[in-house]
Amino acid sequence: MTTDAEASARFPRAPSQDAWDRMSEVERAAAVEALPASMTDAEASPPEGDLHYDAKNDARETLREWFRRRGKQVYVAAELTTYYPDEPRFAPDVLVVFDVPVHDRMKWVVSAEGRGLDWVLEVHVGGDRKKDAELDVTRYARLGIPEYFIYDRARQHLTGYRLAAGATAYTRVVPQAGRYPSEVLELELSLQHGRLCFFHANAELLTPRDLAARLEGMVAQLEQERDAEAERARTEAERARMEAERARTEAERAQRAEDELNRLRAELERRGRE
Repeated sequence: MTTDAEASARFPRAPSQDAWDRMSEVERAAAVEALPASMTDAEASPPEGDLHYDAKNDARETLREWFRRRGKQVYVAAELTTYYPDEPRFAPDVLVVFDVPVHDRMKWVVSAEGRGLDWVLEVHVGGDRKKDAELDVTRYARLGIPEYFIYDRARQHLTGYRLAAGATAYTRVVPQAGRYPSEVLELELSLQHGRLCFFHANAELLTPRDLAARLEGMVAQLEQERDAEAERARTEAERARMEAERARTEAERAQRAEDELNRLRAELERRGRE
């Protein structure tokens, strides 16, 4: 019977840190190039449908946009194959690393990048709950990842873990007024409207989909206001045209009356001379 350790040994690993330190730059580049960017079905969790994808993607895009707007060098990725030195590789649902160049990557090799992950989120919808809730809690703490959050979307439950200085095991993040503070992100996490939300102070960070919907609503409102203003302008123009027509008609009537009065006066004067 094959053990988990024997099974994981079949898959590629990054060199140990000692081996990496002894390599030349050419050897290091070759070692990184040789590490596959994709994982096998035996290593990765099976697809969990839209509920899993949407939650993961919303978190990634929300954090990316937040840090981009703040002008911070923060790398945010989803399901990126990650290699710690001489460790079984893994691909977190969402990962965050601070103070690194932000560009597209196919994998994260800790020795090559010069640092490990700062923050990890796993989204659970179905499948093996033990992997996220037990095995990864132990593994991520052992690897020294400062914070780890689990969003169990099926149960609508959020759990946070933090690694204290010098510790090798996580302690749970205690929620405050229903929000879980992340010291790493300097944000708060909470479940609202049946989904995972991020907060800065009391302001909710909108997902790109929320922003797009809000912009669409603003555009629709502006279009309505524009159409209403155009309709008011047409109404005013029609009213002005009718007023002008009425004024012209009144002027013509007055002129005809004046002409008739002058005619009658002339007629009287003619008869008076006769």
